[in-house]
Amino acid sequence: MRRKCSPLSRLLASLAIVCEAASFLLVREYASRLEAMGPEAPVPVAVTTGDLARGVLLGAGEVRVEQIPSAYTPPGELRQVGDAVGRTTVAPIAPSEPLTVTRLGRGAGPIASQVPAGLRAVVMPTNLPKGFVRAGERVDVLAIYSGEQPCTETAASGLEALDVLDPSGSSVGEAPSGITPVLLTDPSGTEELAHALAFAEIRIAAVGGEDVASQTEAGPDG
Repeated sequence: MRRKCSPLSRLLASLAIVCEAASFLLVREYASRLEAMGPEAPVPVAVTTGDLARGVLLGAGEVRVEQIPSAYTPPGELRQVGDAVGRTTVAPIAPSEPLTVTRLGRGAGPIASQVPAGLRAVVMPTNLPKGFVRAGERVDVLAIYSGEQPCTETAASGLEALDVLDPSGSSVGEAPSGITPVLLTDPSGTEELAHALAFAEIRIAAVGGEDVASQTEAGPDG
């Protein structure tokens, strides 16, 4: 004897079929929208968790991943936290700013990773007080030669201070008690600065105002 389905069972079965069809249509519509979005589809991008200064060696705590429409991602963006960890910032970076290969450097340390191709970083010990020169500023290097015919020469002009070290932990007589600018120059300028350090007394002069723009156009050695 065949068992007949109750009206309620038939109704529930019909509703199930309708819901399944509706779910299929919703999923297909969502997929169609994503396909239509094309470049607007979100992609994972590594961004900063806070303000970062130049020369910061990135750890996992300084990086997170956000979903950003691909049309708004910068060229060379990094997609994973691991892609950024261990690299060094070559410029200040704002919070939530996407990290790119051009904003981060690779190197043996925070100084080497910031040195542009073709340039060198030279350490210049001084007796200058802390705060006289800051990273990013430009300076002239003067060499004062003593002897039978004392003279002063400009060993280099318009050099950018890549960093400024504070040798506060050095012993008396071990090194000058002042700050130590790390200056960017080309290979020939490195030799000139080394000669000045070996045979002359060094003085640093800060460059400011319109001279910064003119010396920047002229190059690392003015």
